[in-house]
Amino acid sequence: MKRNDGRAFNELRKIRITKNYLKNAEGSCLIECGETRVVCTASLEDSVPPFLKNKGAGWVTAEYGMLPCSCETRIRREKAAGSGRTLEIQRLIGRSLRGVIDLDKLGERTIKIDCDVVQADGGTRTASITGGFIALALALMKIRKEGRMDAMPLTDYVAAVSVGIYKGEQLIDLNYAEDSQADMDMNVVMVGKGKFIEVQGTAEKNAFSKAEMDKLLDLAKKGIKELIEIQEKNVEGIEIG
Repeated sequence: MKRNDGRAFNELRKIRITKNYLKNAEGSCLIECGETRVVCTASLEDSVPPFLKNKGAGWVTAEYGMLPCSCETRIRREKAAGSGRTLEIQRLIGRSLRGVIDLDKLGERTIKIDCDVVQADGGTRTASITGGFIALALALMKIRKEGRMDAMPLTDYVAAVSVGIYKGEQLIDLNYAEDSQADMDMNVVMVGKGKFIEVQGTAEKNAFSKAEMDKLLDLAKKGIKELIEIQEKNVEGIEIG
């Protein structure tokens, strides 16, 4: 099947990374996955949530939002905590990034990752995780270089991608046209060592088999390996524990 943008079934959209996209953040990047564009920033706070007070450990958390004209129809700005979808995505991004951080080495400080969707064409949460890692890594490199951290707390890379079944075909990195009409779709988060942090799979139209899921996971692993290679180029020289 020929995809609407000409890609092969196992081909990622073109990935473009612009490092240090915002000058005031400790770490930032613009990640572009095809027509999806997300600005990811990492900022440092010398404090931790109350449940971590005086325990010597740090925290990594995330916020996610879509700008009003990021989609074809204007999205209303979210107030306070945001919608259920937004909260779920924020928690996913936070869990994914905490999965590759030694919070004890981070010390009693918090790193906040902000992911702002400038333009949405499917895969905004997976792009946020992949770009969020780059912003986080750049921030940690800066903090370490300035002597504000004794040891680098990163334990691995982490990236994410969507896979799904569309018109009977298994595809990777679905754009909006594919995702909105998919029989099933799945978001996969994986670390560099090949282990999974999260797998979110949902049958939108037709139930799927274990064999289909296993093939989709293999497809996702291939794509995530490629994404991590891109991350490595953008945070060259970083210490991974």
